[in-house]
Amino acid sequence: MYVFQTNKTLFVLPLHKLMSADLFEKLRNNMGPLGMHHKEAHGYFTFPKLEGELSPHMNFNGKTVLNWSINNYLGLGNHPEIRKVDEEAAKEWGLAYPMGSRMMSGNTSKHEYLESELSKFVNKEDTILVNFGYQGILSLIDAVVDRRDIIVYDAESHACIIDGVRLHQGKRFVFKHNDIENCEKQLERASKLAEETGGAILVITEGVFGMTGNQGKLKEIVNLKDKFHFRLLVDDAHGFGTLGPKGEGTGVEQGVQNEIDIYFSTFAKSMASIGAFISSDKDIVRFLRYNMRSQIFAKSLPMPLVIGGIKRLEMIMKSTEHKDQLWRVANALQKGFKESGFNIGATKSAVTPVYLNGTVAEATHLAYDLRENYDIFCSIVTYPVVPKGVILLRMIPTAAHTLEDVQTTIDAFNAISKKLNAGAYKKDNLVEASQLV
Repeated sequence: MYVFQTNKTLFVLPLHKLMSADLFEKLRNNMGPLGMHHKEAHGYFTFPKLEGELSPHMNFNGKTVLNWSINNYLGLGNHPEIRKVDEEAAKEWGLAYPMGSRMMSGNTSKHEYLESELSKFVNKEDTILVNFGYQGILSLIDAVVDRRDIIVYDAESHACIIDGVRLHQGKRFVFKHNDIENCEKQLERASKLAEETGGAILVITEGVFGMTGNQGKLKEIVNLKDKFHFRLLVDDAHGFGTLGPKGEGTGVEQGVQNEIDIYFSTFAKSMASIGAFISSDKDIVRFLRYNMRSQIFAKSLPMPLVIGGIKRLEMIMKSTEHKDQLWRVANALQKGFKESGFNIGATKSAVTPVYLNGTVAEATHLAYDLRENYDIFCSIVTYPVVPKGVILLRMIPTAAHTLEDVQTTIDAFNAISKKLNAGAYKKDNLVEASQLV
């Protein structure tokens, strides 16, 4: 026991009350909103294993499934020319070279060449490579704003942007998704505060929102520059390679690429690789080279990834063949869903969401049925990511898919939709629910 006295009051406390909490015990008792379901979901709904050659048809849970859940938009991930270059680069260089960060000992002419080619393609003065998209944009935000500055960002921004904003030590204002009137309201608040702090304003949005597929209202945000003084950062992970005449991205698609102050994209989507890049004015990129902590203190991209990136970009720049095929598949998929009466929202990209009505349990049963009885694998999203009562099935078409794949999928969705409406997925047992016709 521990005894102490304050004024005339005597306090007696058990010794365990004075001890700090155990960190591991806290983590074990609260696995988080996703981790709390790990026993039921792990290996099937979460951390599933898609095995075999990267393609629309892969092995899952002991069978071949039609896969709509890999962001290999242009089908380059398993393209013979790409595989050959990747293999030769790995054989020549290995994965170790160059060692060290770009600033210290990890810079090469190949890294600089890829940066210069990316700059030309997205119509910016200069470019810096970064190791990962998530890490890159988070570190970018941290580098360009200080405690006096204000961030204004779209409410449905990707988690990497949200985490970057959380690192910001100054004020931030969020505007309703793609709501320009609300964006203007937040800019008014930000402008007043900037006058007091002497800081600057950074607006952040996305070219294509990866969950819903709708494009960010870049043109409308750019028009607000006539009224407010701010710089615009656009994350175009899903637009680069898929939008614009040659795949230059959403800014070119909307005719406002020159007004985007900082353009960001990743290699993990259309380039089917690892890494990312940031393009902007030459002096801004120079600032980033010397101030982005994630690059100053991290090993540079291994040479095979850089050489593979050069080949991928070369193929994108040389021909629209792969982008054209992607859109043949995407248009057929979206047209088929709409003609069958499905709600695919306001997508203006290859991302194809299908919205259904149902509970989380029904969503689980429906996804199980799709995989086990119709051999179709796609991402399933439920509350709290979407409102209660909504089931979102996100489809990612690629240039490697075929029109036959599209028809197979439309037929399967028509079947599971009828079962959902008939209440088949209200059963408690997964297998029982999937066996109902």
